[in-house]
Amino acid sequence: MPERPTDERPAHQRRPRYSGRNPRAFRDKYKELNPERYPEDVQKVLASGKTPAGMHVPIMVAEVLECLRPHAGEVAVDCTLGGGGHARAILERVRPGGRVIGLDVDPIELPLTEARLRAAGFGLDEFVAFQANFASLPKALAAEGLERVDLILADLGVSSMQFDNPDRGFSYKGAGPLDMRMNPDRGESAAQLVARSSETDLERMLEENADEPHAHLIAALMKQQPLDTTHALERVLRTGLTSAVPRITKADVKISTRRTFQALRIATNDEFSALDALLRTVAHCLSPGGRVAMLTFHSGEDRRVKKAFQAGRRAGVYSEVAEEVIRSTKQETFANRRASSAKLRWAVRAG
Repeated sequence: MPERPTDERPAHQRRPRYSGRNPRAFRDKYKELNPERYPEDVQKVLASGKTPAGMHVPIMVAEVLECLRPHAGEVAVDCTLGGGGHARAILERVRPGGRVIGLDVDPIELPLTEARLRAAGFGLDEFVAFQANFASLPKALAAEGLERVDLILADLGVSSMQFDNPDRGFSYKGAGPLDMRMNPDRGESAAQLVARSSETDLERMLEENADEPHAHLIAALMKQQPLDTTHALERVLRTGLTSAVPRITKADVKISTRRTFQALRIATNDEFSALDALLRTVAHCLSPGGRVAMLTFHSGEDRRVKKAFQAGRRAGVYSEVAEEVIRSTKQETFANRRASSAKLRWAVRAG
């Protein structure tokens, strides 16, 4: 018998059924990851006081705008573009005639954010993006033919898109490689950093980057076995701390685990060195009367910003600086729990 002809068309593949109201796996949360297609589902998550998976809700937007006071025709730099929430708010206020320069070191999120802002109607004459660390602020300005700008913003937190995606390795909420690089195309991962570091180096890192009281013990735990995944590190810390410190509470174990992940992320991305470089140059990148605002999320960052602004005020570089740190409102903290640790400071360039 002659062979029956085969149908070479690919079989239709249906999307997997949505795995309940609260799917656990990051990739299964496709409704949250597609806010344009499923706006009602995203609003439900927001209404519950949670941040939808892969979505970055900009923090303290009203307070940032009050500190920067953007006006039409001004030029601003968002040193940490992230999801573009702050940049969009500033762009809407510097129209007409103004523009925003956005910097972000993340090659994965940067093009997505740029496309989002283009779709919102901001053209090349209003917005330009650079893949760069904020330590490269003077170079980015030079590339645009500028020496100084009117406004500078730096939001030093990890974006929700980075934090939520287990493939990036920033959190132990989902299983993933122990990576933590803001730019996964460059440098060594957190796992490689741990593997090459001595116990003494790790202890110092935990003390300096996270003020961790169990730094000595945790450093020893981290060297007991190879750590290649976020869950492996979390398990070693949880079991090791519980065994070695009998009276430690589960809450304190979680806090020490979060501090360890924070310290590793800072070290992996050399964040303090980059921040110090920005603080040395930011005033010189501001026009007379220009304003700078910085959002920090832990004490090590806030201390650096506070001291740099105060030193600039004493030296006459800044005419005004924030006397008190600005915190998020209770309403925002309830609606967006990631705002709870945010601290905002500002300064004004002397004229």
